[in-house]
Amino acid sequence: MRHADSLRCTHITYTPVRAFLMRFSYIASTLLLAAALFLSGCYHATVVTDAEPSAQTIERPWASSFIAGLVPPSTVETAQQCPNGVARVETRLSFLNMVATALTFNLYSPMSITVTCAAGGSASLDADAVEEVTVEAGADEDATQAAFQEAIQQSRDRQAPVDVRFTP
Repeated sequence: MRHADSLRCTHITYTPVRAFLMRFSYIASTLLLAAALFLSGCYHATVVTDAEPSAQTIERPWASSFIAGLVPPSTVETAQQCPNGVARVETRLSFLNMVATALTFNLYSPMSITVTCAAGGSASLDADAVEEVTVEAGADEDATQAAFQEAIQQSRDRQAPVDVRFTP
């Protein structure tokens, strides 16, 4: 009979304090889960320039940021892939990004970054229509400053760019 006695289940008595703590932990867990779901809204930001967009894009679906974005992701280098500049930058949190953020309690908070390159030639000017100010070779500082002042004045008057050329 000793063996049967050792297998007998002991009953836990529920005191009012223990019952309160169990109910409180259930409510706190439910509220924490609800807050994580409802407060993790879809983050989406877009920066658009005046440049005409091209089909070339650079995508970083898991750009790593930390501590709820307090430590931002590394810079997306676009100079090699976008020689004409950037037309649009879009950052957002995908569903999987939000899941990773929730699972790590905001310590690791990845985001998706999409960069759209600018189309080439959209900012080209008619070379014949551009005014030109020339600075002679060996000109002193005063002559160079006077040439730049003249170019600035012409640009203001015409509301157009003015080239400053240095002759050899």
